Amino acid sequence: GLYSPQVDHSFRWGMGWFIVSEVFFFIAFFGALFYVRVFAIQWLGGSVGHESTKQYLWPTFEAVWPLLKNPSAAVVGPKAVISPWGVPLLNTFLLIASSVTVTFAHHALLDNKRQLLNLMLSLTILLGLCFVSLQAYEYHDAYTVLKLTLASGIYGTTFFVLTGFHCAHVTIGIIMLGTMLARCLKGHFEPNNHFAFEATVWYWHFVDVVWLCLFVYVYVLPLRL
Repeated sequence: GLYSPQVDHSFRWGMGWFIVSEVFFFIAFFGALFYVRVFAIQWLGGSVGHESTKQYLWPTFEAVWPLLKNPSAAVVGPKAVISPWGVPLLNTFLLIASSVTVTFAHHALLDNKRQLLNLMLSLTILLGLCFVSLQAYEYHDAYTVLKLTLASGIYGTTFFVLTGFHCAHVTIGIIMLGTMLARCLKGHFEPNNHFAFEATVWYWHFVDVVWLCLFVYVYVLPLRL
């Protein structure tokens, strides 16, 4: 009986600011990748006004992205980049589908349709688990076949930092969704009182949006440069 409108208001602001902090967390890493690709690579490659940089720091460097395997380079890059049209594209469909199912689950709760709620929430968790499993498969393929590792230069580092942190957030989201499912099965939440569930939905949508940005910026754009 202590859940007042002020408490609800505070919870919403708290969750909102938490997601904002997560947004800036990823902006920092996307910004680092942008800086490397747009500025540092060009400077090392001797772009206009920076010819001396190439001459003194790395005479044999070629300003191309991503930095692939090159015997003359100080850092050996991967053999190739991961194609976005395989596992990454499938993972994109999985997360988009999971956003749809969790939205259906939320509307089912608002309409007090408990069976549909539990079904859609279970399906969302299943889609999330499929995403994490495919991400693990992709990492194994990157290490064993493409020789794309954390030690394979700036491309490998930025790739695994961005995708790894995102996968960690998906895993956290799955744990949150699992907790909500357990509570739903126990009959918790009412159509007019379910902010814990709603906050989890917010977080899951945030994770999905980050992946869409990551898919374009990390997977697709390297093929265009």
